[in-house]
Parts: sequence; structure tokens; C-alpha cells
Amino acid sequence: MSLSADDFENNRYIRLSDRILFALEMALNQEDVEIAEALVRALEMAMTRNTGGGEFVERRDYPPEIETALDKLAALKKQRGK
Repeated sequence: MSLSADDFENNRYIRLSDRILFALEMALNQEDVEIAEALVRALEMAMTRNTGGGEFVERRDYPPEIETALDKLAALKKQRGK
């Protein structure tokens, strides 16, 4: 599932992580690895903030749309030899 501008205009996706995912998908479509990597870090921060103390370990799986974006980034990096 990809997010669209209409989704945001209709306030369907209002979490910060949803908006970062939308930007990540745009960066991947534009094949911008550097920006995509920065957005992945931001996405991880947005999804795990306020979830525990210093010893906290994330045990949840990512939603399918995030897994898809991460797979696309890995494929793009492999294609570019990174």
C-alpha cells in the first residue's frame, strides 16, 4: 500500500511515521539512496519514541508497507553496489 497526497488531505494518515513513510516512498521512486537512508532513521525514531527506557528493545515487526520500502531500499543499494 502506497500513500498518496489525497490520503493526507483527507487526514487519513496523521501520524508522523505515516508522513515519513510517504517521503521515503518518494525518495525511493526518485532513487535517492542518501535521503532514503536518512528517512529510514527518522522513521525508526518516530516509531520507537516513548516506548521504554534505555534498555528497551523493539520486538514488534514492521507493518508490510514499511517492510516493502526497506526491501526497495536494499535492492536499490545492491543495484548501486553499496
